[in-house]
Amino acid sequence: MKHTKKNRLVFSIGILVILLLILLRFGLYFLRSDGFSGLSMLLPLLLLCFILFALCTSAFFAAWVYQDCKKRGDDPVLWTIVVFIATPFIGLILYFLRRPEIKKRCPACGHRVSLRAKYCEECGTYLEKKEENINMNRQGTHHIKFIVAGTISMALMLICLAGFIVSAATGSGVNTNVASSERVWNLGVIRMNYNTYLDGVWKLDFRSASDGFVEEQDMRIDDAETQTLYADITCDTVPDGATLVLWLVQDDTVRSVDVTSLSEPLEYPLDEFEDGNIHVRLQINGVEDAVSEIYIK
Repeated sequence: MKHTKKNRLVFSIGILVILLLILLRFGLYFLRSDGFSGLSMLLPLLLLCFILFALCTSAFFAAWVYQDCKKRGDDPVLWTIVVFIATPFIGLILYFLRRPEIKKRCPACGHRVSLRAKYCEECGTYLEKKEENINMNRQGTHHIKFIVAGTISMALMLICLAGFIVSAATGSGVNTNVASSERVWNLGVIRMNYNTYLDGVWKLDFRSASDGFVEEQDMRIDDAETQTLYADITCDTVPDGATLVLWLVQDDTVRSVDVTSLSEPLEYPLDEFEDGNIHVRLQINGVEDAVSEIYIK
């Protein structure tokens, strides 16, 4: 009894630690991304709820597997870990593929034998079939509360996932306005070779992207009256009608420059802006095989 309570305590503490780590991860992301700028709070909440319900689903089904393993004389800790880590879908399939039958102990030698066995395979003792063994073999599903709770958690998990996918796919609650002072979130894809920001220099090298895809980097203006933004950009493949547009956004001040076919590096004075952070964005409209280097000096 004490051993069972200890296992439950360890399992509960483990689940609590995992939940705290997830909340900490979201908190760190919140701080690093300026509070999910450009996203409706519904999206991160749906994603967080999806993760939490997924963990609950795994925990409930793992708890049922633990009890089932104990009942059948298998290794409960091993299969609990397998189901929890491999997700309940894969874990339960693996478990049921090799789930052993319920066994009893031989009264003579203690060896575990099948309830249907007439003789112990270890010592050969005749095993009398008692009524309690028949009832044990015919009893219904045990610990049904874990199965019910796991099923409910799975349903809620799928609802949150569907809500997140629908909201993201339709653009509901997602900022896609390239002229916005908040972060721009893309719903398309980009084939990228290189994207880095070191020592104030933003280098972006991409092959192709969805029409209207926006890559952005926050830079800082220390002296707007004297500083200039430098942009060295080349596009090797420019189909008809394709463009690459440089956007500079700071609060209500928005400027854009077509940098599709620069004959020489662009030098853009920043005296229209204020000292502080500025959103530097490249809006990709069909151009391919582009290389850019942008910095403020």
